[in-house]
Amino acid sequence: MKPFVPLIAACALLAACSPAAEKAGESGGGTKFNTTIPMTEYMGHVVDPAAFMYWSNSGSDITEEGEKERYPTTDEGWDVLVTGATILVEAGNTLQLPHRTREPVAEWNKYAQMMSERALLARAAAEKHDKQAVFDEGGRLYEVCVACHQKFIIEPQEKAGVAEPMAPLPKTPDGK
Repeated sequence: MKPFVPLIAACALLAACSPAAEKAGESGGGTKFNTTIPMTEYMGHVVDPAAFMYWSNSGSDITEEGEKERYPTTDEGWDVLVTGATILVEAGNTLQLPHRTREPVAEWNKYAQMMSERALLARAAAEKHDKQAVFDEGGRLYEVCVACHQKFIIEPQEKAGVAEPMAPLPKTPDGK
């Protein structure tokens, strides 16, 4: 078996000196990520609906008829908030995948990580059916979204001279 030791050592040395896999969507260990969905579609089909699952089921509406709470009244309703927050935790992770990040990457990843952290707190509040905590954590989550949109959407549009920059966040499905 001793003749194989130098061969194993040579293979290990070659592997260590080989360049890392930097192909689109490829990570160490042969793992491949498909990150071809454009960011606008990823946000529109994953992040925004998950956020609205959470935000649309918390807080209150104040109208001429009075104030109406939006909080769930059933366990199934609370599960909607938990699901929305859970998707946002994982969305923060996927925003950091190779070829999904934006420059400056460190700042992009900071916002993605903050989204995951705050969504995890929002999830815990929903699991406890804690209305005040759901409202507070939803607000903190919203602050991260607005700050990220400011940095990566609004500021670049302003620098590019876009006449009408995009709003910080899209309207909720009910038009608010």
